[in-house]
Amino acid sequence: MRGEHAGYACGAALGFLGDLIAADPRRGHPVAAFGRAAAAVERRLWRDHRGHGAAHAVLCAGGAAAGAALLERAVRHRRGARVALTAATVWAVLGGTSLGREARAVGGALEAGDLDVARERLPHLCGRDPQALDGPQMARAVVESVAENTSDAVVGALVWGAFGGVPGLVAFRAVNTLDAMVGHKSPRYRRFGWAAARLDDVAGWPGSRLTAALTVLAGPDRRGALAAWRADGGAHPSPNAGPVEASFAGALGVRLGGTLAYGGRVEHRPVLNGAARPPAVADIERAVRLSRRVSALALVATVAGRLAVGAVRHGVAGGRGTSGRKRR
Repeated sequence: MRGEHAGYACGAALGFLGDLIAADPRRGHPVAAFGRAAAAVERRLWRDHRGHGAAHAVLCAGGAAAGAALLERAVRHRRGARVALTAATVWAVLGGTSLGREARAVGGALEAGDLDVARERLPHLCGRDPQALDGPQMARAVVESVAENTSDAVVGALVWGAFGGVPGLVAFRAVNTLDAMVGHKSPRYRRFGWAAARLDDVAGWPGSRLTAALTVLAGPDRRGALAAWRADGGAHPSPNAGPVEASFAGALGVRLGGTLAYGGRVEHRPVLNGAARPPAVADIERAVRLSRRVSALALVATVAGRLAVGAVRHGVAGGRGTSGRKRR
């Protein structure tokens, strides 16, 4: 058991390094393949009904997790293969480097004054309608997206990997992908996507809180991050995006939230860290750097947590074995 936890730690570190070096492939990404499969299942199951949406979520996420569990079981007695499987899965489910790359692409276009290119690249980060946004509004959208996706694309996956190994990693990414596909409140998905959205809320809860806590620890303004998290984290309509975006706003000393256009509708969201200034283009790079620090700390924290649990279990098992020999 102790070797299993050490193998996971090694694989997670290698996968994290792989994401730093290689990022996401342009073609043939496993998450994209899952998305195509989930879309095919949706075409067969879709009805304007919560029950059909729940069946879609369980079938897709549960099937992905079950497949990952079978793979992990197949290599459980081969340490090298187990480490390789963990590393490949961590690399596949993490998106931190691609997140930073896309954020910097929009930031570079804004810095050059090319709003058309910035609007063209913004949908790679978020689902907002870019055509009506000016430069400062796009800078705000990028900072908010970097904050939220630090949790969704990195920290949350690492948390569930520490809990559940390869199946935990795959299940989290599957649930998060389903939420992005069908979890929004459009007329088509208001009922069908309800289960995926609620499942994503549950799955994202621990990662979002760890992200906020690590943002307080790693941010340039720790007191500001903690104060904004406490004051405004619960005001956001998303139970998981709120703590993350509020802590990022406080750490960076900027104001986030407010009115946005998303999926053809206008939303008026609460303002986070309202006494601060609005984000500027330079804050995009600051947000990306903060995201990378938080991601690295999350790797350390989750691996350390898994190793600690393994050590405790090993000690308990050893103690039981010793007491058993004494009784005999």
